[in-house]
Amino acid sequence: MNALPLIHGLTSEQVAEICRELGQPAYRARQIRDWLYHRFAADWSEMKNIPLSLRQALARRLALASATIARTQSEAGVGTTTKFLIALQDGDWVEEVLIPARGRTTLCVSSQVGCKFNCAFCASGKAGFRRNLEAGEVVGQVIVAARSLGATPSNLVFMGMGEPLDNYDAVLAAVRIINDPEGLSLGARRITISTCGIIPGIQRLAQEGLQVELSISLHAPDDALRSRLLPVNRKYPLGDLLEACRAYAEQTGRLITFEYTLIQGVNDSPEQARELVRILRPIHARVNLIPLSTVAEFEGRAPTAPVIREFLNILERERLNVTLRISKGGGVDAACGQLRASRLAE
Repeated sequence: MNALPLIHGLTSEQVAEICRELGQPAYRARQIRDWLYHRFAADWSEMKNIPLSLRQALARRLALASATIARTQSEAGVGTTTKFLIALQDGDWVEEVLIPARGRTTLCVSSQVGCKFNCAFCASGKAGFRRNLEAGEVVGQVIVAARSLGATPSNLVFMGMGEPLDNYDAVLAAVRIINDPEGLSLGARRITISTCGIIPGIQRLAQEGLQVELSISLHAPDDALRSRLLPVNRKYPLGDLLEACRAYAEQTGRLITFEYTLIQGVNDSPEQARELVRILRPIHARVNLIPLSTVAEFEGRAPTAPVIREFLNILERERLNVTLRISKGGGVDAACGQLRASRLAE
């Protein structure tokens, strides 16, 4: 796709090897990594302590700017959610969202251009799937946000456009670069990979030895409803998914977060809350309840506050680990794919 390999997709060892091939001392690789991951350089010309001849040689071999901001959309006020439409080198777009909170800043990044899985209340899949992102494009999103923020975000979630475990190799390569002490040095426990339930990917992730967080888009406590909301459930049924999650938690010792978007009259009844308790009790799990954000492509709406409270109370009474998340970013079309969809419609 790219005429030149993306430098942000290379490991520290690969950058060092290129410097050796170019006859450079070892400290040059450290200087380059400093420009990439601490000063967030957008152009080779910014690297003032790198000899011009080396910068020119690198520019002939590697691409630096894999992602640029095409549009920014922010809510009113200071310290509020900001959404970026990111232009890629091939002329397509993805989205990322920067979400500030007390004591931390979370960046939500994309892993694919579009999505194959067509979940009912997600805008990403409505325009279809175009391609996987390269590892360097994923890392490039973090660099773009860090440049805007003036620092590396404190938390990273793969919850933007696309299904991360459907682009497994590139996502894991990006995670390792982001986690690398000589890269962005973001702790693995501050990185969350979210999936709609790709069982082979969950099984592979359990073998990686990475202490990343795993999040499952659940949204229903039974197969019939989940297949309607998330068609992937027809390929990876709920029972098989829960067994894979139980095995993952046992093997890694990590708690799994199950995302459950509450939709009025669809999955918000007391009976469904009790069924959710039943199926998750055997797993080292946390439930993240999220009242539905309005999405143009989906007619549902969030339940009323009393219904949400009753659902939450049932889970709490049964001693399930549960949090209620109030969605941020409604004012910036923060549901996955909405900003890209508006750009494609122009």
